[in-house]
Amino acid sequence: MKGLSFFGKAIFFINSVFAILLVLGYALPYISPHIFPRLSVLSLVLPVLILINAVFLIYWILRAKRQLFLSAFVLIIGLGHISSLYHFGSNTTGIDGLKIMSYNVRSFNINEWSEQKNIGPRILEFVLKENPDVICFQEYNSEHELSNDVYPYHYKKMINDSKIFGQIIYSKYPIINGGSLDFKKTGNNVIYADVVIANDTIRIYNVHFQSLRVSSKFNTLKDEDSKRLLGRIGEAFKKQETQVMQFLESEKKSPYPVIVAGDFNNSSTSYMYRKIKGEKIDAFEKAGSGTGRTFTFDFVPLRIDFILADPKFETLTFENYDVKLSDHYPIKSVFSTDFKF
Repeated sequence: MKGLSFFGKAIFFINSVFAILLVLGYALPYISPHIFPRLSVLSLVLPVLILINAVFLIYWILRAKRQLFLSAFVLIIGLGHISSLYHFGSNTTGIDGLKIMSYNVRSFNINEWSEQKNIGPRILEFVLKENPDVICFQEYNSEHELSNDVYPYHYKKMINDSKIFGQIIYSKYPIINGGSLDFKKTGNNVIYADVVIANDTIRIYNVHFQSLRVSSKFNTLKDEDSKRLLGRIGEAFKKQETQVMQFLESEKKSPYPVIVAGDFNNSSTSYMYRKIKGEKIDAFEKAGSGTGRTFTFDFVPLRIDFILADPKFETLTFENYDVKLSDHYPIKSVFSTDFKF
């Protein structure tokens, strides 16, 4: 570090710390969360680590210092991760096909987390306007139902004692079978429905993996003990790992091609996402645009809701909606009905 002032050396030291954290973040999709559960939190803040290293790169470029190569190197080796966080493309709409929507509706605001009025009816109105063929609701509440005239088929699983909270799959097409994985000691779950379309049957999973119980506002977290917070998130990641293994066992037994939709409560740079995705196509990466934000932690756009499909399905479009009626944003993908089974 010859030629650097004391201040410059201090900056480069901080730069090195964030470069190491970014490289660790790159490695996390290949490390089981139960090994380093607290370290797994880096998968959620990877966009921030990338941004910080980009700022350091610009700083050293402007100063014409060779220290720029550190951040340049860690950014280059992570290009694959960066492409999963931001996609250059255009959202195409109006294309006909099999339309599948996923939406964590946060119980239609029955607990009044939002001061907005009539959120339940407004969510249903939005869904009816977008007119998906299949809609997967997470954190569904039975006080608000879609019309049987529009969606004559459904499979739902209620999980709490009052039987008003759970998940549901609505379909315009016949459902010939449904099931639930019934995760233990949690309010989260995975359900599936076998849907008949023309002469083919497909299996649609509606997933809601272990919640991190983290607020979307930093101000509500800053007073919480950091050790306790990291411990809680680490435990949630370990539960997610167990739930993913249970899901994979179910998926392996599916007699039909699979589409997975729902709230993963983790990012596209996580271990659980990599395991679930396998050879499937991420509809956002195929046909989406921008950050694909489905949840916002203050200013940080996070993509934690996904639609993944067997390669036998042709992904035509993917759309993110800027609809602030829940703490999540709805997503929709259109697939060709000319199945290649």
